[in-house]
Amino acid sequence: MLSPRTGTILKSIVGQYITRGTPVPSQNLIKDYELGVSSATIRNEMAYLEREGYITRPHPSAGGIPLDKGYRYYVESLGDIKLPLTEQHLISHLFHQVERELDEWLRLAAALTAQLARNVAVVTMPKPVECQFKHLELVALQDLLVLLVLVLHGAKVKQQLITFDQVISQPRLTVIVNKLNAAYSGLTHSQISAKGVALSPTEQQLTGCLVKIMQTEDKQEYEEPYLDGLHFMLNQPEFAHSQRMQALMELVEHRNLLKIIVPQGLASHKVQVVIGKENQAEVIHDYSVVISQYGLPNEAVGTISIVGPTRMPYARAISAVNYLSWVLGKLVAELYGREPPTESAPQDAN
Repeated sequence: MLSPRTGTILKSIVGQYITRGTPVPSQNLIKDYELGVSSATIRNEMAYLEREGYITRPHPSAGGIPLDKGYRYYVESLGDIKLPLTEQHLISHLFHQVERELDEWLRLAAALTAQLARNVAVVTMPKPVECQFKHLELVALQDLLVLLVLVLHGAKVKQQLITFDQVISQPRLTVIVNKLNAAYSGLTHSQISAKGVALSPTEQQLTGCLVKIMQTEDKQEYEEPYLDGLHFMLNQPEFAHSQRMQALMELVEHRNLLKIIVPQGLASHKVQVVIGKENQAEVIHDYSVVISQYGLPNEAVGTISIVGPTRMPYARAISAVNYLSWVLGKLVAELYGREPPTESAPQDAN
């Protein structure tokens, strides 16, 4: 634990470095806060912060540069931060101006998030946590061949050809369909497998096929995300040297960025901040990720995130992701015909 004075000095160093991008000297800290202490005391505090791994300095008389541990302390000290009401109202207005289509909403969300945080925004299409059976159709084609049409919740349709060892008439297929639709409505593949339903050999074959289709669907990655704001990152001093930016661009071009930035065990519908070497992938150890889920927890969940250098405006990024995830969650609920979130919008009390 840092003392209040040491914590104040550290927060000042981080805040100034985020704003200016240059090492923060002790004289700047004297101007930033009326601490009532000498410059020598502040230098001693900076030396302590350096020894404890919160900041680094090129040499003893140089200014301080935050390290991951310093950024983490700063983020934890921010508390409950919100977008100003004027910006919330503007965002709400813009969403009402676009067509009521999910891809338009996600494209707008990516653009607005990138603009607010001046960094890269990545927004994914909502995807079922576990797909759920909605409806089955069987169409007799020829001889032993039948077309299986499986409709999952979220309007996803999967088709597959099945060959039986005997000819089954369309009326008989309709009877089978009615039985399976009644038995499996709203269930996941694991629930279907565990359900004790008396099945004929044909029905067992169909059920096994349904389970495999749903298992494969659950293993699918998120679809190609909506990405915006690369130009904001290119203009930052951290990327004056092309080699650093090249690694990120390669991730984007090879469509691997999303796999790397989403942390394991992402907390449901809470903003999570992953700083520098807290990221599992070494290729983004110089970056921070601010991320949250949105959508319907048991039906369709997407993510909205900001990726930027560790010197990112965390307060701005967190408040932007927090508000936009709430907006998208409300829109997805309406799209799925569900009640919007009961909690009020994350408004600013000021």
